[in-house]
Amino acid sequence: MAILAGFMVPHPPLIVPDVGQGQEEAIKNTIESYKTVAEEIGRLQPETIVLLSPHQTMYADYFHISPGRSARGDFGRFGAPQVRMEVSYDTAFAERLAAEAGVRGIQAGTLGERERKLDHGTMVPLYFVNQYLTEYRLVRIGLSGFPLTAHYRLGQCIRETAQALDRRAVIIASGDLSHRLKEDGPYGYQEEGPRYDARIMDVMARAAFGELLEFSEDFCEKAAECGHRSFTILAGAFHRTAVEARKLSYEGPFGVGYGICGYKALGPDGTRDFLEQHEEKENARLRALREKEDPYVRLARQTIQEYLRTGRQIAPPQGLPPELYGTRAGAFVSLKEDGRLRGCIGTIQATKDSLAEEIIANAVSACSRDPRFPPVEAWEADRLTISVDVLGETEPVTSPEELDAGRYGVIVTKGLKRGLLLPNLEGVDTVEQQIAIAKQKAGIREGEAVALERFEVVRH
Repeated sequence: MAILAGFMVPHPPLIVPDVGQGQEEAIKNTIESYKTVAEEIGRLQPETIVLLSPHQTMYADYFHISPGRSARGDFGRFGAPQVRMEVSYDTAFAERLAAEAGVRGIQAGTLGERERKLDHGTMVPLYFVNQYLTEYRLVRIGLSGFPLTAHYRLGQCIRETAQALDRRAVIIASGDLSHRLKEDGPYGYQEEGPRYDARIMDVMARAAFGELLEFSEDFCEKAAECGHRSFTILAGAFHRTAVEARKLSYEGPFGVGYGICGYKALGPDGTRDFLEQHEEKENARLRALREKEDPYVRLARQTIQEYLRTGRQIAPPQGLPPELYGTRAGAFVSLKEDGRLRGCIGTIQATKDSLAEEIIANAVSACSRDPRFPPVEAWEADRLTISVDVLGETEPVTSPEELDAGRYGVIVTKGLKRGLLLPNLEGVDTVEQQIAIAKQKAGIREGEAVALERFEVVRH
């Protein structure tokens, strides 16, 4: 067998009557759609339910699969401790899935559990399912900080595991949509909020799963969504599979989007190889970018490729523009992969005898010594988008009014603590954001007064 069906569902605790105390009346359509989903799962009689939750244990570089034989949970956090449940885990499925992921180079497994109790992202869907189905085993999986493509690949692993174990399985992708639909919502209003919800509901209603991989990290972050990675794993579970898609409902009365869609597997369909199609387009885009790279970026790329291949740092090669040999300046090398930052290291002022040496040293550090990320691996080299920022002279300013997040980088200083942020960064639209992030990088508390400096860059 394989994945019989999949469902995209939200997880507002107030949808449970003992929690909502009448508030759930505002999302009647969501409740009715949830009942439809639960009834369908009951008819399918799956042996295993694979549930993806954003509120499960989450790591930046690891997919956590809940370990053990069982777990319990209740809605005590939401004022209803009497609503409780217990689940039995499909341990064979969890073990096989971790092994399957390992074969594909995906870091996933049952280590690192932080909280054994069931989270509300798991319990809300199961509250409805349990009314129609009681004999099943659960596989509970958290999300990660990996790119969307890795989440899609994990979905492929789930599919392969179900087939290998001959399981009748259903996958539930738990996740709310934007949390920024209304000023009085939990995160206020952001124009990306309604845009995200309209776009994601269109994509999911059409089962156009390849388009999930085209949502930028910046757009998703501004929309404050929590389910996109869950939905992408679900998409991977239907790789090369025809589905019957149904949009059941969408509501957002509390400033958070709640969408429900269902997918019934119909059989193989080789045209729905969305990951391959995405990677083909992405590789073409990266090739076009590399063809346009100037000598500064080509030097950084050459440095990284050689370092990943041999572990050695190159010397400045011949044939570079004269200013790279004769100029001294601070420089930052930034790496992105699949639209996400993968490393960024630089120097505020010159530390080497030439700008070429400055770029080489910082390129090595960006790919191997940025403490926020694991070292870049050789297979990633061709997937990297690289930029080089050459810093101009810094100058003190007396107030934020003299800054411009698009034009100037900022340096904040408090005693021995110093933090820097480059200008014109995706997702950093205001001076206030710029200063706040620079403070955070320096370990300076939000309310503390700081000395400000600004600088311009030439970005390559």
